[in-house]
Amino acid sequence: MIGEIGQFTLIIALVVSCLQGIIPLYGAHKGALPQMRFGSHAALVQFLALTVAFVALTIGYVISDFTIANVAKNSHSLKPMLYKISGVWGNHEGSLLLWAWILALFGFAVAAFGRNLPTSLRARVLAVQGLIGIGFLMFIIFTSNPFDRIDPAPFDGNGLNPLLQDPGLAFHPPFLYLGYVGLSVTFSFAIAALIEGKVDPAWARWVRPWTLTAWGFLTLGIALGSWWAYYELGWGGWWFWDPVENASFMPWLAATALLHSAIVVEKRDALKNWTILLAIIAFSFSLLGTFLVRSGVLNSVHAFATDPTRGLFVLGFFVAVVGSSLTLYAFRAPAMKGGGLFSPISREGALVLNNLLLSTALGTVLVGTLYPIFLDAIAEAKVSVGPPYFNSTFIPIIVPLIIALAMGPFMPWKRADLAGVLSRLKLALVAVLVITGLVWWLAADAPILAYVGMALFAWLTIGILVEWADRLKLFRTSFVNSWNRFKNLPRSAHGMTVAHLGVAFMILGITASEAWQSEHLGVMAPGESINVGGYDFRFDGAREGQGPNYGYLEGTFSVSKEGEYVTVLTPSQREYTSPPMETTEAAIWPMITADLYAVVGEEDGKGGYATRIYHKPFVSWIWGGAIVMFLGGCLSLSDRRFRIAAASKSKKSIPANSSVAGA
Repeated sequence: MIGEIGQFTLIIALVVSCLQGIIPLYGAHKGALPQMRFGSHAALVQFLALTVAFVALTIGYVISDFTIANVAKNSHSLKPMLYKISGVWGNHEGSLLLWAWILALFGFAVAAFGRNLPTSLRARVLAVQGLIGIGFLMFIIFTSNPFDRIDPAPFDGNGLNPLLQDPGLAFHPPFLYLGYVGLSVTFSFAIAALIEGKVDPAWARWVRPWTLTAWGFLTLGIALGSWWAYYELGWGGWWFWDPVENASFMPWLAATALLHSAIVVEKRDALKNWTILLAIIAFSFSLLGTFLVRSGVLNSVHAFATDPTRGLFVLGFFVAVVGSSLTLYAFRAPAMKGGGLFSPISREGALVLNNLLLSTALGTVLVGTLYPIFLDAIAEAKVSVGPPYFNSTFIPIIVPLIIALAMGPFMPWKRADLAGVLSRLKLALVAVLVITGLVWWLAADAPILAYVGMALFAWLTIGILVEWADRLKLFRTSFVNSWNRFKNLPRSAHGMTVAHLGVAFMILGITASEAWQSEHLGVMAPGESINVGGYDFRFDGAREGQGPNYGYLEGTFSVSKEGEYVTVLTPSQREYTSPPMETTEAAIWPMITADLYAVVGEEDGKGGYATRIYHKPFVSWIWGGAIVMFLGGCLSLSDRRFRIAAASKSKKSIPANSSVAGA
């Protein structure tokens, strides 16, 4: 019965989406208030219907209802409860239902928190959300139904992919989808603005919170995926430029550019067309990521679907959404003239440079990701585009971006003095020289990128702190006055400082872990010791055991430094039976200055075991930096200006008739 309830509510959600996509648009066109208000009620009903459907599928997993084909294929009665629940979205059908539910959640959020929006704008935004929902719900119901029955039902299920049975990856997809789908709201605002033919500072202020929300969740989701790959796959790496990783990274780059571009629209009423285009591009890349993962064109632990019908449906939906939105943009954008003239050397100029560099970086990642796919489709030739390409094209673009990131906040609007900005950054320049000198003194044989990375870390960190201190007039006035300025400074300004510091922390982690990593790969016998990164790792042997739904081989390493005990690491190899698969469970001892990382492999037949040991300086700062960036976004999102919309400036967008004027 639970499956039928889920199926029925999915159909209700599709019907409501159709009504939500049509009636508010008609009402906004005709200036009819009841039809415009219908969008908010429809968004609520759609959210409730999809909530019931998602809960129904979750219950099916929790009680191991193997009459539901999706549950039988992706769950097992012996699975721990956490992985029964995460199994709901750890497959093609369930993950699409999660996507549709989050889409409905954002639509409901617009209806609930967008009451200060002009009525016609809110109606059009909700209508576009409804139209997007139609595509995804049709895809789910007609090609990827999570409630299909199976008869006879198996006694036990096949089980979830063991690589996905991990706490980090259990929460990675929901956060990532919150970012992906959050960009649908900025897309809907952009399409609504194109239909109305109006983009102004108030519109940018309404868009920024949604962009911040999507960007923050994307940041956290990508970081969780990177962290999972680091400790679960046993390779010791944190980013591999895998096409599926790139599929999530590309929308993040577009969202970052959009976030900065919207500031120019809000503050200077400029870059209107560019901001609208970025909103379309950001969501388009979310859909592109969906196509890459769901179509079967990629072979990955993330790629669930291999049915060509599904791939064609997603491709058609992608072409329809992107094609129609860009066509609308081509017709309507030229009429939206931007104001706010500015000099190239100015705050606006710095943000434009930021956008150009981010867009170029996005282009390089796009080419490297799609080139092998197109070549395979056209010439049936297999090529692999890996880290050498991405490192050689991406890093030269990011270096000037980081340099500009420290300089931009010092520049005033309209026109700036470059010499004056550099003079205010003299402390950062001194820090660059000092840090570079220390690196040369302590590690003269370091690669050139180590010097570049540490110089960028020093430049950005000190530049951010100097700019923040300058805002507070630290050491130039009394502590009381500085404290008052601190309290009165908008939270978005504090959030910017925190987020940029997160970038600096990531630069430190990436540079140090890549430049000064120590490793040992080889066979070790029980009692044998090896020194890696100044730490002594003694292999104490390995034992076999049985977990809840797997068998394992667990090794033990006693770690010491200069004779002092540090920790015991117990990596393992797991062998699952449902479905059959072997996984590597690395043992990691995280510290502020480094991670100690150990992996144990198979026995060599002579009493020894394959081992992999790493000493990774400051690698945890990569994920710590991502968390700081997320917290900076949350701090900015709490700014009072984003909670109180400036609706009075956009009343002109409401059709002038008696029924609307009283809204």
